[in-house]
Amino acid sequence: MAVDADAEGAEGAAPAAKKKGGSKKLLIMGAGGLIVLLLAGAGLYFFVFAGKGAADATKTEGGAAAAAAQSFIFNLPPMTVNLNDDGAPGDQFLKLTVALEVADEAVMKDIQPRMAKVVDAFQVYLRELRKSDLEGSAGIYRLKEELRRRINVAVFPAQVDGILFKEILVQ
Repeated sequence: MAVDADAEGAEGAAPAAKKKGGSKKLLIMGAGGLIVLLLAGAGLYFFVFAGKGAADATKTEGGAAAAAAQSFIFNLPPMTVNLNDDGAPGDQFLKLTVALEVADEAVMKDIQPRMAKVVDAFQVYLRELRKSDLEGSAGIYRLKEELRRRINVAVFPAQVDGILFKEILVQ
């Protein structure tokens, strides 16, 4: 009988031990579930509000595009110049049609009386270029930036915002 009582006590102790281990598992699984739920909530929060931030940035870019659309374009007459040939046989020409991008009409009116200075600055610079100076997109970009700098010097205190090439022909 004593053996039976020990066996019953051992069997009765096992379910109690099982319950204690089961509650630990349940607690760990509950904590893990809570962490997953919190991470999902944080992800959703960032997803929702990051989407609104991108929409706000798009609206701001749209506003910048609208501001750029408010600029005025001032067309210059077409220019044809001989390029510096560096001893190469034959003549090399550059035909260029340019438009100036300015902020408002007042700047356009400031530039008109100084147009002779602008054309002179262009002619002096363009005649010293070689055909190799105009090759590739980097050459055209350098040309654009140098022309913009020279125009801004010629029309100071007025300011030209950008140079727009309407036609570039190198022959």
